[in-house]
Amino acid sequence: MQSHGVTETSVGEPAETQTRALESYASVLDSTLAYARRRDYIGPDYGDGMSSQHLQSLPFENRMLNLVVQEVVKRTPIDVRPLLGVEHRRNYKGAALFAMANLNYHRLVHEYDAPLEPAFDPIGEADRLANWLVDERITGYSGFCGGHRHEMQHFHTKGVPSDPDVVSTTYAVRALLHAATLDPEYADLARTAPSFVIEDLNYREDSEGAKIDYHMNHPDDSYTLNAAALGAGMFVDLYDRTGNEELRDRATKIFDHVAANQTDVGGWPYRLPADASHLSMDSHHNGFIIESFQRYRDVVDEDRYSETLEDALEFYRSELFELDGAPNFDESNAYPRDIHASTQGMLVFTREGDLELADRILRWVLANLQVDEGQFYYRQFRHHTKRVTLMRWCQAWMAYALSEYLLARCEADRSPAV
Repeated sequence: MQSHGVTETSVGEPAETQTRALESYASVLDSTLAYARRRDYIGPDYGDGMSSQHLQSLPFENRMLNLVVQEVVKRTPIDVRPLLGVEHRRNYKGAALFAMANLNYHRLVHEYDAPLEPAFDPIGEADRLANWLVDERITGYSGFCGGHRHEMQHFHTKGVPSDPDVVSTTYAVRALLHAATLDPEYADLARTAPSFVIEDLNYREDSEGAKIDYHMNHPDDSYTLNAAALGAGMFVDLYDRTGNEELRDRATKIFDHVAANQTDVGGWPYRLPADASHLSMDSHHNGFIIESFQRYRDVVDEDRYSETLEDALEFYRSELFELDGAPNFDESNAYPRDIHASTQGMLVFTREGDLELADRILRWVLANLQVDEGQFYYRQFRHHTKRVTLMRWCQAWMAYALSEYLLARCEADRSPAV
């Protein structure tokens, strides 16, 4: 991950500080990936309550019952998945994150001589996961796409395993582009994804720019901003590889619309209109948007959204994180403190070159959500911790974010002090 204008905070640190960070955290990355490998990257996932065998065995289906079961699985202080017979599966986006983490691990060992002693083949793992992404893609659409592998009950609609979405597709495309050094056909397939977004997710222009749908069954009365930003970021990733100016222009129009709907405080609501979702300006979804704008800045144009990004980073840093690195849930609520918010913060501030803040966030996670080295819990509430380890939400995001952070540390260690 290339940072933009790496700050004095990161590269100005003494070399011994950089070395200590690598020595302290390398074993955590090792253990995080080992936890996932032992389970073949299969485990519980956020919103997987609809996979309950008991629920599936009922001779009828009821939307409210689906929501109750799904939300009970999400929200109870203990893990009730075994009681409800919830099936563990490999998550599509999680597999993409693990593929990139394994590729980063290989780079840490072979390009930077990081203090890692692999007892496994990270390239083989990455290739196996990339192959799985290809095999498990959802077919019948205009281009490459993927989605969650379990049903999800939304308030108005139900997501099914054959329902692709732009978020899962974006991370799969990113993983396949990373893995193209192993097989160029990965990139060839990834290059077809814009057709899915443009044709099947209804790319359309309006007075503020352009919009795309989140997934095939998204309601018409609301719009999901972070999904649009991620889709635009995917166009930037592919433009960076191919030089296709149409992708750059379409990305710009989507980002124009997202930027036009930034609030006065610098953040974005989960949906438009804001009251269409129970989520407000929550942390990790704002992080998705910010990282997407960072990608545009680093690849396309550093000036077009400079004010948008400056305001967003100030809001993100001051309102969605505490000084000790603890993530706030949204602009009004500290709790629950979510590991996904932490890992996304690590990615944003690593890309920004603020490795000191990324380090604080990481240290908070290790102190508060790590149960054993390399195994992480989902959320910390005010009076209890949700003691469940989600394979994508906890393990995959931590493996990917930590590997990106360590790569940036290694690069900073090579750079001359400023």
